[in-house]
Amino acid sequence: MTNASIRVVVFDAYGTLFDVYSIGALAEKLYPGQGAALSVLWRDKQIEYTRLISLSDPNPKGSRHYQAFWDITRASLRYSLARLGLAHTHANEDTLMAQYAELSTFPENLPVLHTLRQRGVATAILSNGSPEMLQSAVHSAGMRELLDAVLSVDSVRQFKTTPTSYQLVQDHFGFAPAEVLFVSSNAWDALGATWFGFTTLWVNRQGLPPEAIGPAPHHTGRDLNAVLQVLG
Repeated sequence: MTNASIRVVVFDAYGTLFDVYSIGALAEKLYPGQGAALSVLWRDKQIEYTRLISLSDPNPKGSRHYQAFWDITRASLRYSLARLGLAHTHANEDTLMAQYAELSTFPENLPVLHTLRQRGVATAILSNGSPEMLQSAVHSAGMRELLDAVLSVDSVRQFKTTPTSYQLVQDHFGFAPAEVLFVSSNAWDALGATWFGFTTLWVNRQGLPPEAIGPAPHHTGRDLNAVLQVLG
């Protein structure tokens, strides 16, 4: 599949469009000396819980153990505070969760999305995030008019990287998997999407090594500008 055959660019949300570690600055104010550790553990536990739920009941009709990503995010925060031995207060929890609903974006995101819109390229989000979370994040980032669709796995009650979650893109757009350029900063997500059949771009913002299993993503880059380079 050539790059000219790409018919839609689909972005992961958290870590790709929205900076999940930007919350570390607020966490540092609330818990001096522990902000970075809290933000990293919080994110890791959040992803661990999504995998636990999906693996424990991989029913294509939806996991019996499914919880909305917002609830998982809150539970992950509570676990992380306890794991690090940090004081839990409802005020701090609500403050951090409110910030998570409006995470910072990366500086190149809006210019890239504007360029794609000007070129007439269809764009979408496919995310583990619950619809309310995504609506808030997209609105606060000023991306609402730059996206053709915001797809949440909440509708199928399964998290990425299950095939059912990626199938949402095909069900919505009707394109062949290889006609989809799937963009993620999460190497595990890029791998899952590659296995599904999407054309993939791994945005390796942190300069991490590639995954040691599975095929490599079709493309790699350091930030979202790589999308424009891939499309040519």
